[in-house]
Amino acid sequence: MAISDSVIASVLATYLERYPNEAEQLSEPVRLLGEGRDFASRRSFPMHVTVGALLVRDNSEILLIEHLAYGITLQPGGHLEPTDTELVAAALRELTEETGMDPADVVPASPVPVYIQYGQVPARPEKDEPAHYHLDLGFAFRTAHPKVDVGPLQESEVTGAAWYPLATAERLVGQRIARAVSAPSRLG
Repeated sequence: MAISDSVIASVLATYLERYPNEAEQLSEPVRLLGEGRDFASRRSFPMHVTVGALLVRDNSEILLIEHLAYGITLQPGGHLEPTDTELVAAALRELTEETGMDPADVVPASPVPVYIQYGQVPARPEKDEPAHYHLDLGFAFRTAHPKVDVGPLQESEVTGAAWYPLATAERLVGQRIARAVSAPSRLG
């Protein structure tokens, strides 16, 4: 069964319990989720949900990608698929698809996102998408061992992937990096 708006709303509520100072900036997605419009679908406008994956290696590096469509460095991630049944599993799917990593080499750190970002996305006429908003839920992951590395990249979406020192990654991507490093080391 696809991920429901009520599941998304519940994860958002749990996140806001942990980070209450973000309630104002996330008030619009909270309101929209209350309307119930199948926000797991990429065809839901004016907003739909995406997931991100912050993969930490040896508590000293984080994996970032060069995103083809946006031309920027950011964490792996993307849209939910109709077959996704859990948000954290969708983030892991996106991570492994984009970076070619073996899922056995990746361990989720927590079922609660380490960041949620609500941001506008420009129109993409080639995909028949008007300007809209993404509610991006980002989850922290750890590598199963310190020598793990990327595999074949998903060249239709990613032009590069590399491990960045935490300070460099934080300059590129923001405070979510520190949250990924401090996330619990296991699901609980």
